[in-house]
Amino acid sequence: MDFLFIAQAASEAVPGTPDMFSDLAPPLQVAVLLGALSFAVAMLVSVTAFTRIIIVLSFVRRALSTQEIPPNQVMMGLSLFLTLFVMAPTFDTIHKDAIIPLMDAQANQVEGEPPTFGYMDAWNVASESLKQFMMANTRTSDLALFFELSETPPPSERLQTPMKVAVPAFIISELKTAFIMGFCIYIPFLLIDLVISTILMALGMMMMPPVVVSTPCKLLLFVLVDGWQLISKALVASFAQ
Repeated sequence: MDFLFIAQAASEAVPGTPDMFSDLAPPLQVAVLLGALSFAVAMLVSVTAFTRIIIVLSFVRRALSTQEIPPNQVMMGLSLFLTLFVMAPTFDTIHKDAIIPLMDAQANQVEGEPPTFGYMDAWNVASESLKQFMMANTRTSDLALFFELSETPPPSERLQTPMKVAVPAFIISELKTAFIMGFCIYIPFLLIDLVISTILMALGMMMMPPVVVSTPCKLLLFVLVDGWQLISKALVASFAQ
């Protein structure tokens, strides 16, 4: 049923191809569905808070020197639900201004007449809401870079930025912010490594790997300061709405 809805949305969005998906063989329909899912994953990474969150959490795990603890599945799950928490106002706006009007228009559509609110209208409203979130978290210098590369003059208002400029500028801005946060996370753990290395050298235990002693110390410090709560709070607070 989900696939039929996606196929219908795509056929409505592209005039002249109403039966494009219904006429495909089942294997091709599955291939189109998998392609749609891949596009959804790309959208999750490109236009939401997911990129910054997963990178910062990865820095935390590396700074703790715990290798694969927490497991990748736990990190992905935490990143996903933190993303949903951060993006909740944007998703609520999309649901209220795009999905509900689209469903009402489809329910009240008169046969033979175009709907008052179509799929393209819903896409335009949803993209504007996503763009508002992206522009609130994108540096002006990153926008200027891609306007310069595209050889187009910047608009008078940031919200008028085309998606082809907004998305890559948002991604590199998120990467920069995530690496800055990762650097700040690394500093206290690096100090612990230096202190442990100095103590081991002073005791003449130069054959003892410092990570064997520093890892329990870093874990103890992280637990005492309630590190996961601090990291989650810092991540959520770092986004502008």
